[in-house]
Amino acid sequence: MRNGRKARMVVGAVAALALVGAATLAEAAKVSMKLGHIRAETSPTHKAALKFAELVAQKTGGEVEVKIFPSSQLGGILDMFTGMKAGSLEMVYGGINTYGWIKGSEVFQITNVPFLFRDYDHMRRVLLSPIFKPHLEAAEKATAVKVININGDTAPRELTTRDSPVRTAADFKGLKIRIAESAMVRAAMQRLGANPQVIPFADLYLALKQGVVDAQENGVIPIKNMSFYEVQKYLTLTHYIRDVETFYINAERWKALTPAQQKAIFDASEEAGNLETQFTQQEIEEATKFLATKMTVIEPDLASIRKALEGLYEEQFEGKLWPKGLLQQVRDFR
Repeated sequence: MRNGRKARMVVGAVAALALVGAATLAEAAKVSMKLGHIRAETSPTHKAALKFAELVAQKTGGEVEVKIFPSSQLGGILDMFTGMKAGSLEMVYGGINTYGWIKGSEVFQITNVPFLFRDYDHMRRVLLSPIFKPHLEAAEKATAVKVININGDTAPRELTTRDSPVRTAADFKGLKIRIAESAMVRAAMQRLGANPQVIPFADLYLALKQGVVDAQENGVIPIKNMSFYEVQKYLTLTHYIRDVETFYINAERWKALTPAQQKAIFDASEEAGNLETQFTQQEIEEATKFLATKMTVIEPDLASIRKALEGLYEEQFEGKLWPKGLLQQVRDFR
């Protein structure tokens, strides 16, 4: 009798331990990843990132958790790319423009060439076409950063100034303008006679307020969200550089995921990116209307600016940062 009771107790204890072990294994199997971006919490990018995290959890049955860190909480875009390459950060949601800043993916600096892309649809389709497939594959091998998806419209870059309006190419002369770390933008501004200065986005408002720079170039959504209209008087609608938000991940972390998890993450990025495009296009319209009540809006002579930049990128970068003929392939893409 006693032996039977002891046997039952042993069996019960083993079963309990098995349940605890199974729960521990299940917990250990759960994947948790951090995703950083530089945009404000009110931005379409952050709304899309939150949706992405929600969809990943749904589509993986809770196996994969994505924690979102907005507003450069994990550093500027270059800091986050460095962290992602090192493996201390798993994911970044940021523009394809910035991918070219990493050694090994310089070809993507072509996305910063002014007036190259006709619109968002043209830009996304050409980047996902066979034209760029070998460049994406080569960049992943060289950088240890994988592009999961290129999806999510952003507001095209415009120009704001404090003291005087910019209407033609000649009006850029002597302008102290903040730019991001982009050789393409720097070359454009120098050709136009401006004085470009690299300042972190998080420090830009103060730099404008203190007169460190007179001007800056960003889309109407960040201009509104960051209240740049408080320290800038003129808004010049150039639409001169476009970008597409891109889901990046550490390549080794991607390989460690199961095929089902990879598919779930890609599908989530497609839905979230489409949502960002919807939010962005709506907010571009709203932000432009709002800024028109705070600033003087200018429709510039774009032909004069285009003419001033003619041949610049073929002369300085073709065959160096990207293969010869790639610019023309992009322009001809239909």
